[in-house]
Amino acid sequence: MTPDPKTRATAKIRVNAAGKSYSTEEGALDALEDCTFEIAANEVVSIVGPSGCGKTTLLWAMTGLHPLTAGEITLDGVPITGPHPDIGIVFQDANLLPWRNLDANIRFPFEITRSRPDEAWIRHLLERVGLGGFEKRMPRELSGGMQQRASIVRALALKPSVLLMDEPFGALDTFTREDMNRLVEEIWMETHTTIAFITHSIEEAILLSDRVIVMTGRPGRVMNIHDVPLPRPRDAEVMASRAVFDLTNAIKADIVSGQVAHRAQNGNGG
Repeated sequence: MTPDPKTRATAKIRVNAAGKSYSTEEGALDALEDCTFEIAANEVVSIVGPSGCGKTTLLWAMTGLHPLTAGEITLDGVPITGPHPDIGIVFQDANLLPWRNLDANIRFPFEITRSRPDEAWIRHLLERVGLGGFEKRMPRELSGGMQQRASIVRALALKPSVLLMDEPFGALDTFTREDMNRLVEEIWMETHTTIAFITHSIEEAILLSDRVIVMTGRPGRVMNIHDVPLPRPRDAEVMASRAVFDLTNAIKADIVSGQVAHRAQNGNGG
């Protein structure tokens, strides 16, 4: 399901000329520059690009946790200036509190927001991700995949309209990662939450996304945006198709081109 271009006219998230610079001992370091794109409601968008191109910086700015130095990011037309209750976040690490059991970890955001959890929704999510019956287990008693499942439940428990994910499955083994990808696809097909996520896997990006945003080398800019006009669910047959093969090669070519442009701009040391 690729949203109609008319739907994108009313963007859920709009990134407008975003820029981010850091002060270092060697001087200013530009992580992002004039980065612009939109994400429609209910759309799944992935962000790929060379290592160090500012993908994580961009996602953290979208969460409201790291302010930009130029441009702005809006949610439903309102600038994001800090953490937002309508934005759920799944980090690279599960970040479960080690002294709390699974149930207490999932309820932690409700304590922060002083809101009442929807018990039926939490039970549904736990069953949906295969964690029903593990509520009293401590994080150390859970596998890496189970911990990431718990972090997804924690993020979705507040019923956010947007879910941001920063390379959430990069540390998992291949089979667990594939299982998690299928889980995210199934959850999206159920909830239609707007999702933006970072990945270094082009296959993962194509499997999950309606569009794939390719960034240049640092400072990160949008180099190209690829539509993924494939039916869901995207089973093995779909992922082995010529369309996926051609799209994979096109995205790889963009990434290589972005790296070359970055080296030309910054010299061979970049």
